[in-house]
Amino acid sequence: MNIVFLFSDEHAGAVMRNSGHPVVQTPHLDHLAEQSYTFDNAYCNYPICTPSRLSMLTGRYPHQIEAWDLGAIADRRYPTWGDYLTEAGYETVLCGRTHFNGTDRLLGFSHRLLDDLPRWRNTSGSPPRRGLDARRGSNSHVAECGPGDHEHTRYDRNVTDLAIDFLREKAAASDDKPFLLYCGFMHPHFPLIAPPEFYALYDPDTLELPTTWNEPIESQHPIIQHHRWAWRNDIPPPEATVRCALASYYALVSSLDAQIGRILAAIDTSPLREDTVVIYTSDHGEMAGHHGIWQKQCFYEPAVKVPLMLHLPSGETGRVVQNVSLIDVLPTLLEIAGLETPSDLPGNSLLKIAEHQAAETTRAVFSEYHHMGMLNAGFMLKRGDYKLCHYVGSEPQLFNLATDPLENEDLAPKPEYMPIRSEMKDALHEIVDPELTDARAKENQQVRRSKVRDA
Repeated sequence: MNIVFLFSDEHAGAVMRNSGHPVVQTPHLDHLAEQSYTFDNAYCNYPICTPSRLSMLTGRYPHQIEAWDLGAIADRRYPTWGDYLTEAGYETVLCGRTHFNGTDRLLGFSHRLLDDLPRWRNTSGSPPRRGLDARRGSNSHVAECGPGDHEHTRYDRNVTDLAIDFLREKAAASDDKPFLLYCGFMHPHFPLIAPPEFYALYDPDTLELPTTWNEPIESQHPIIQHHRWAWRNDIPPPEATVRCALASYYALVSSLDAQIGRILAAIDTSPLREDTVVIYTSDHGEMAGHHGIWQKQCFYEPAVKVPLMLHLPSGETGRVVQNVSLIDVLPTLLEIAGLETPSDLPGNSLLKIAEHQAAETTRAVFSEYHHMGMLNAGFMLKRGDYKLCHYVGSEPQLFNLATDPLENEDLAPKPEYMPIRSEMKDALHEIVDPELTDARAKENQQVRRSKVRDA
């Protein structure tokens, strides 16, 4: 069975028509969702690019593989999709955005059709600044927006062109060697410079803004206050800028949708449609103004919840409400390839979850954060409808997403929720020791910082 994995950067799970969004136009992803198992509660395991990707590729939590931050270089003691499937006889191919750091550009895959843009490669492994004064230089992630040409758009078109060429070659090939094709896109990652033809789909003046786009920072949890300050979200931009930025983000999602549509058409109009699995997801979401935040780096739903769909040639479909996360992708690939899943992987096959979701409705998923914007480690556990945000050295947050989907009411301080808060904390500790893990991350980052300074 062939596998085509389509992977975007910064696509929030709710920003798709199939997810119920009233405005954004995603016809190709919607069509794929209708023909797939669609996972309505899918989460990343780290709300920032590199650790999320390394976690997904190894099927292990970031703290297990020491993928602490954006500067992380993969520890090759931990096999990746490429290692497992290459050994099983697959041709394993990378095409486009991976955000790998270091000199190893394959991480177990057989070859690449296109590498990351040079400016996205951190060869030194340098860690982020995390002190009290660590702060982004500007709010260009919001202010730099509107219609225009950008290298990310040209890059994504190149990814699509090369992927289609590869698929056509495989469709015409006489051998039956299976393949795994990973296609990584830049969109809808900022800067929010959108192709004009897609920006024209959205009128900034008529868009409904998040109700909390200008939420007063002083009313928020202390961790969120520092997060907003560190990422230059403490002062909300003018409403006109927010409207333009939101229209641009939607336009970038629609631009991504168009490129994915081209790849899906190449599969559907060829013999590959009979024996090719297609998976689509994203490495994390985008806050897009919710709670006054742009980018990600926190545990609110727009930052950690991602779209996820699994299309099978056999035609099984359905909406899956069970909590899942990106570490579940590797066990899924192993099952598709007919391989045994190592017993020490924390994830489960999405196929099994889809088939038996009613058997366990309170499955827990986990995410973590050790980067700029949080002085100490942050951890998230979602079990059922409840979400616990645990912050080392600070009070937690607790939300009931069934009754409060926008996460406006923190239940953690309320005495009547202490039993749930305690149960969630115990479940979190079954996965990770927060204080010990925080110390490990800081020690690792200090060692790396010293090496870069002394180099």
